[in-house]
Amino acid sequence: MIKQEHDCLRLSRRSATVLLVCLICVVGWRRASAQGHGTQPGQGPARNLATAIPVNNASQKANVSPQPSSPAPALTAADAEAFLDGVMPMQLAREDIAGAVVLVVKDGKVLLAKGYGYSDVKKRTPVSPDGTLFRPGSVSKLFTWTAVMQLVEQGKIDLNRDVNDYLDFKIPTKFGKPITVKDLMTHTPGFEETAEDLFLAKASDLKPMDEYLKAHLPERVYPPGVTPAYSNYGATVAGYIVQRVSGESFDDYVEQHIFAPLGMAHSSFRQPLSETLKPMMSDGYSVASQPAKPFEIVQPWPAGSASMTAADISRFMIAHLQDGRYEGSQILRPETARLMHARAFENLPAMNAMALGFYEESRSGHRIIGHAGDTENFHSDLHLILDAEVGFFVSYNSAGKAEISPRTALWHAFLDRYFPYQPPPAEQPIANATEDARTVSGRYIVSRRPETTILKALAVAGETKVYENGDGTISVNEFKNLNGEAKKFKEVGPLLFREVNGQDKLGFKRDDAGNLVMVIDYPFMVFQRSPWDRNSGLNLPVIVGAIAVFLLTLLLWPIAALTRKHYGKKLDLSPERKRLRIWVRIICALDLVFMIAFPSLFVIAEKDISFLSERLHPWIRLVQLIGWLGVLGTVIVLVNLARSWTDKQRRLWSKLGDTLIALACVAFVWFVFTWNMLHWSLNF
Repeated sequence: MIKQEHDCLRLSRRSATVLLVCLICVVGWRRASAQGHGTQPGQGPARNLATAIPVNNASQKANVSPQPSSPAPALTAADAEAFLDGVMPMQLAREDIAGAVVLVVKDGKVLLAKGYGYSDVKKRTPVSPDGTLFRPGSVSKLFTWTAVMQLVEQGKIDLNRDVNDYLDFKIPTKFGKPITVKDLMTHTPGFEETAEDLFLAKASDLKPMDEYLKAHLPERVYPPGVTPAYSNYGATVAGYIVQRVSGESFDDYVEQHIFAPLGMAHSSFRQPLSETLKPMMSDGYSVASQPAKPFEIVQPWPAGSASMTAADISRFMIAHLQDGRYEGSQILRPETARLMHARAFENLPAMNAMALGFYEESRSGHRIIGHAGDTENFHSDLHLILDAEVGFFVSYNSAGKAEISPRTALWHAFLDRYFPYQPPPAEQPIANATEDARTVSGRYIVSRRPETTILKALAVAGETKVYENGDGTISVNEFKNLNGEAKKFKEVGPLLFREVNGQDKLGFKRDDAGNLVMVIDYPFMVFQRSPWDRNSGLNLPVIVGAIAVFLLTLLLWPIAALTRKHYGKKLDLSPERKRLRIWVRIICALDLVFMIAFPSLFVIAEKDISFLSERLHPWIRLVQLIGWLGVLGTVIVLVNLARSWTDKQRRLWSKLGDTLIALACVAFVWFVFTWNMLHWSLNF
């Protein structure tokens, strides 16, 4: 789960912090396990790894910028330490972060590993790169994907085979195409986003992996291999396939086939940690100035439950930088490692692509692959600069103030110092740049979203807007520089935009239905043009207007009664009309209570993410009952409207007021059904 503060992943935070919690990428965004035994069906013979996935080699460097002509400082241990010492203490203090660890590997060795701040603020325990465990969140997935590739090279898993061939339950057929293992690894299985049971209150609540997967199967909302939508569930399916195909529990497999060969003695996916590792675990914090939080329990653990030291993860990074080899151990054959790192799914040729598990984040003239990860409290980045044989890892043990993205700022500063960006030569202006800017302007929703569940409404809260600046450039409301100013993007190719005085890119394409899709630098998701009925430009005014009408109706009810009493006026209505009038106001109150209570249930998860579980179900049902009463009560409101307009004694203003209330109630009904707020299923 990526709750990371990369610009593209911060989009939903402004409207609902809980949405960001749901999208974090540990679990990606951030156990007892069921074992499979014996040979699984459909294993088949080993395939030629060089042809297992067609790779467009010509496009491997298509999105890499020219190398700089001016020399950069040499990346040495002394210079890197001086650089980090100048950045990290200020970052921790400014962002109210307790501690962090930073790791740089180069040419097969650890160049620098250093801790900053505290792993335990109360005890003033300093962070140690080889003695402090951090939770790298969805960086854990790289170990799951590596395990998959080990079994691929053994011929036990076929990347292009239907995943159902490896499972003891069936993912329903849809769109006429099966989900393949490759689809899982490129985040293109087409699953919608789910949030229930990502984090648990305690380890005793953990369910076996198969039980979790069968109970939380998401709806398939995209054809496989077409639309990237980051999926923790998909990564967990991959972990379960490893478990079944290997005949070992997932935890055992990773420990024996990855951790042990690499000498990663202080790493574990297990929850809770062993008594040996527990004393080494850093506390996690929202901010350093508040008390530490409990150890987080991740239910889909192949997607993000790892705990490890920076010293341990350095071995894994070096192995991937050296074609699967670390010292005397080879965890992947060279051809397997190269296949894993190659472009496997691209949205646009000129944009970053998905590799197999890794994703491209090429920058400063170099092809870079990596992964980020988050739990609620830990926030991490891992980057591999393949052609320079350099790796960079950072992990923070606190969310911090989240006013900026500390890790993104640190990573970009590192690149700017040691791998400075050389802007390309001045391009010829695009003739129809202004027209193209207007074409792509509009509202977009992220592909990684709840689509059929009760959380669908979060999509409108997390909508992003592309707008034209009047000078042929475009901006995206949530893509900002560290100074808070919106970045400007200039068209440099057909519907391809690059940041003015920067490197970030945006691309636009049309899907099979002709709708615009915005492609960003992070290839595990895209942004799709919002349809008219799910556009915040329509939905927010509609529901805000309805809520305003409900509030005014209820507030004016006692005020009007007091005014009549003051002037000695009586409400001249028949008994039937009086009853209708009271019922109309009760229904307004029900609608208003529902619109306040429904989001409040999920905002609670900002304080306790484990609340997104069966603990929430009775409360959802209670709130939905209120909503259903409001929906059914709309009939009474419409009856009142009809009686009002046929009553010749009613004043025009009263009739208009009844009309406004009826419109508000109809808008309420439309909104709650459009956004699945009364959906019967509690699988979210």
